[in-house]
Amino acid sequence: MKNSLIKLSAIVLIGVFTMNSCASSNTSDSTNLPKDISERPADESSKKYDEANLDKLKSIIESEIAKEKCTAASEWTFAPMGAKACGGPVSYIAYPKKLEVSVLRKIENYTQTMSEFNKKYSITSDCMMAAEPTGVKCQGEKAVLVY
Repeated sequence: MKNSLIKLSAIVLIGVFTMNSCASSNTSDSTNLPKDISERPADESSKKYDEANLDKLKSIIESEIAKEKCTAASEWTFAPMGAKACGGPVSYIAYPKKLEVSVLRKIENYTQTMSEFNKKYSITSDCMMAAEPTGVKCQGEKAVLVY
């Protein structure tokens, strides 16, 4: 009986020491530990951040336009979009005339933002002029630029 009581006491003591050694201490200094990536602020001065911003602006424009069905080409027009480092647009985009005010404002913002990006990061380009379309046609309810 005495032997089993000693064994039981030893097991309990070992368990207590094991649990205490694995418990975290609230007194430790956690300020030097790395933060979770989701808690870190975005580095708004990085090229990657600026590229993502440009992609987001372009996506907003394209998704707004994509909501509209092209059923009559006469209801659509096009505009230059983006800015090459040595001048001129990167491309052209078709949009419905009924959205002209909101879409053109977004395209101008995108183009200006790209121009600033090019200057900030000393971007170079091929300097080839993007061909200007002659019109817009509807194909499968989507607007297609005509060259």
